[in-house]
Amino acid sequence: MAAAPHIELDSRSPEAVDGRQIRAVTFQDSRLEYVRGTLGNVNLPASGSRAVVVGSGRGLLARGLAGLGFDVVAVDPSAAATEIAREADGGEHPGLDYRTAPAERLGLADGAFDLAYYADTFEITSELDLVLAEAARVLRPGGVLIYDTVNRTFLSRLIYLGAFQRVPMTRIMPAGRYTAARLRTPAELIAALERQGLRNEDICDFKPKDPRSLVKATMARRRGRISDEQIPPIVDFVLAPDARPLVTYLGYARKG
Repeated sequence: MAAAPHIELDSRSPEAVDGRQIRAVTFQDSRLEYVRGTLGNVNLPASGSRAVVVGSGRGLLARGLAGLGFDVVAVDPSAAATEIAREADGGEHPGLDYRTAPAERLGLADGAFDLAYYADTFEITSELDLVLAEAARVLRPGGVLIYDTVNRTFLSRLIYLGAFQRVPMTRIMPAGRYTAARLRTPAELIAALERQGLRNEDICDFKPKDPRSLVKATMARRRGRISDEQIPPIVDFVLAPDARPLVTYLGYARKG
């Protein structure tokens, strides 16, 4: 019997299965599609605007926003992820600033950003109000907060608490990464945003076209048959703005 793969976040080991990076590459196209749509909705040009990506991991989303024209600061609580992100960039985006800091204390100036994107953050923090207060602080008046996160439903628990953390064949995350208490419904998140002066303006479901493809790709990645970068075309996540979010959802809010 083959040995179980090594599960480790922000790892340099080619043998390690990093669930953060798997999510990042799988969600990237949907995230950027949603950003482009939101920029049109709020009439915010990327060129000449400043963006911060919180929960930036290895920097994939931050580089995507830089490619749209933003001046970007990428922040992640993991020093290892920050260093990997710098190396992956290789100086291609000289205006992209990679930093290590917790989402609760970003260490950035008040009102410095036109846009903040929160990835891989809301569903793992137990201090959501502190995180959102910090988001509101660094956004300028009228600034835009874009986020994606995980709903708390029966299906999301099966996937995030079960398949991704406990089931041997599909596990890609360390135990305890997600808990039911840190998965939040859209209504709960909207209320939390409002407490910090952030007015939610949209909720959008996003999901694989065929859920079976997610299982197929996850199992293939765990067995080393495909790389992280080969996952997105297999899973093919799409925006579903008219659907009720059952697992993951995106949204945006405006400051004040």
